[in-house]
Amino acid sequence: MLPLVKVFFPPKESLLPAIESILYSGQIAEGQQVYQFEEQFAKQYGLPNVLAMSSGTAALHTALLLADVQAGDEVISTPMTAEPTNTSILYCGAKVVWADVEPETGNICPDSIRESITPKTKAIVVVHYAGYPVSLAAIRKIADEYNIPLIEDCAHALGATYDDKPIGSIGDFGIFSFQAIKHMTTVDGGLLTIKNPELILAAKKIRWFGMLKGVPRTEVDIQSIGYKYNMNNVTASIGLVQLNHIDDIVSKYIANGQYYDSQFDGIHDINFARCDASANPSYWLYTLLSDHSADLEKALNAAGFMASKLHRPNNLHSIFKSSEKPLPGLDLFYKRLLHIPSGWWVSPEDRARIVDVIRKG
Repeated sequence: MLPLVKVFFPPKESLLPAIESILYSGQIAEGQQVYQFEEQFAKQYGLPNVLAMSSGTAALHTALLLADVQAGDEVISTPMTAEPTNTSILYCGAKVVWADVEPETGNICPDSIRESITPKTKAIVVVHYAGYPVSLAAIRKIADEYNIPLIEDCAHALGATYDDKPIGSIGDFGIFSFQAIKHMTTVDGGLLTIKNPELILAAKKIRWFGMLKGVPRTEVDIQSIGYKYNMNNVTASIGLVQLNHIDDIVSKYIANGQYYDSQFDGIHDINFARCDASANPSYWLYTLLSDHSADLEKALNAAGFMASKLHRPNNLHSIFKSSEKPLPGLDLFYKRLLHIPSGWWVSPEDRARIVDVIRKG
């Protein structure tokens, strides 16, 4: 069965020596490799003020704390995402307020964001679902109009751009995930981008128990709560090797996604996610839309290709019951949704066969 998602690691002759060197260096916690990974990632993707974290979830929780989200506040978010996007809001004691999604993309709808703003709104979280950028121009305008921090969840969207700017650089904060099945993995890990450099010091304290790394413990005065959210040198050493390969890997996702776009355009009963003209997706998951998605899923599985909806809308979880509201755009999108493989492991022959099955299906 050709998988929907698959882990990529560089050749062992380049990866294993890098890991071995760190493992036996005596310095495996947060240190020089972490800071080198931050510098290289920021340079490679044109991002401001980055901090490597233990996970994308840790990065998102930190962004919410930096946005001063507290108990009793509201955070506008999307239900069409992996659950940690929204459980992170609950970590702060805040309430999740759903904005509906665009049925054409599964991305959060700008008009619904505007309608959801109240005096309690403390942040807006957007997810570039499946690697397709949200309508950032419209959402940035709303955030600026109401002076509400905008957080980009870029876990699905490494390498995507909007208006020729890298994803993660347009919001006040951006987060990336290096969990196993993302475009790039460091086994686990994440990264936080911060537009305002004055918040870097506070972010570093949140990352390390409320303290600054490098300051002697006997001289530290902890004044606020922090967490164990730092990346370590072993993880960072994997990331540094991955950065030598990732542009080529992401380009394969994009080439396969663009191939599908060209093949499915005009097929009766088949559609696919379409972004703003300013957006360039990175197609972590190719998003197919059809009224016959269940039949297509069965046909693809029978032909040896994994296909599924992958995620469960977060509003269906009991933990978010207090946020319940009608979401007609989400209902339509999810009914028609089917993800198909589009990653680096999908060969030209594989993708042609997938298209053939869908045409017949």
